[in-house]
Amino acid sequence: MARFIAWRLVQFPLILAIIYLVTFLLAWVAPGSPFERAERKIDPMVLHQLQTQFHAEHWYQFLAYYPVRVITTGNFGPSMAYLGWSVNDVLASGLPVSVTLGLIAMTIACVGGCFIGVLAAVRRDGLLDYASLAIALTGISLPGFVAAGVLLTIFSDHLHWFPSGGWGSFSQLVLPSIALSLMPLAYVARLSRASMLDVLESDFVRTARAKGLSNTRVVWKHCFRIAFLPVFSYLGPAAAATLTGSFVVEQVFNLPGLGQHFVNAVTNRDQTLILGTVMVYSAFLLTLNLLVDIGYAFIDPRIDVTGN
Repeated sequence: MARFIAWRLVQFPLILAIIYLVTFLLAWVAPGSPFERAERKIDPMVLHQLQTQFHAEHWYQFLAYYPVRVITTGNFGPSMAYLGWSVNDVLASGLPVSVTLGLIAMTIACVGGCFIGVLAAVRRDGLLDYASLAIALTGISLPGFVAAGVLLTIFSDHLHWFPSGGWGSFSQLVLPSIALSLMPLAYVARLSRASMLDVLESDFVRTARAKGLSNTRVVWKHCFRIAFLPVFSYLGPAAAATLTGSFVVEQVFNLPGLGQHFVNAVTNRDQTLILGTVMVYSAFLLTLNLLVDIGYAFIDPRIDVTGN
């Protein structure tokens, strides 16, 4: 296991380097400049001074300078659009909001999806099973921004149960968390249902029931641990989808997360903020996927995550 973890950690810099190059090509080499806008022209001397300050006189100069600066100092540099702000300041202000929203949404999706999926498998072809199918289809088919708009209209504008947006209290996170959790909840529900149906047909389940164990104990203590493995493997990609989907949800509910800053960075061609946000999210997701792989060994010690 130690060799497996070490090998994965060695791969991290290579993967991050590839992500950096791809993001750089998309954000920097594309036509346009973060220092100039169509509605105003900047003095050539001022433009040259800004390019020198950001080491952006030539694209290859920035390509080589930026990662060296990040590695040696841990500083992503000043933002090109947020005057007086560094990228680190923007990340420090927005990342906790996005991570909190994502964690709450993933908790709702994991707990709610597993509960719905297990009940649907136990009550196969019953009302609960068909209800879980309807929930899954709704969650998969309905885009996050549509779900956010519907929840906002019903529970905030008409019923006035929750605030329409903002940040500072738990009630302000209820609606965006639910909107963000619908898609992963749908997938978790279908994965747990399919996996639980397979496990319920196993020989050890019939043996456990023959010994007189209650159905609740057989399902939740003996079957669920095995049936949870496909769901656990999905948590890494689900976290990626949830974090990127939070950008739109944050815009709808006016949350001061990284979503607004990232959208503004793309609009304003703020290359330093784009690169900083993408690299931080990439490192976060790589770490999460590694933790998921390690967790396999603790959930089921028979699984060899090293592939040997």
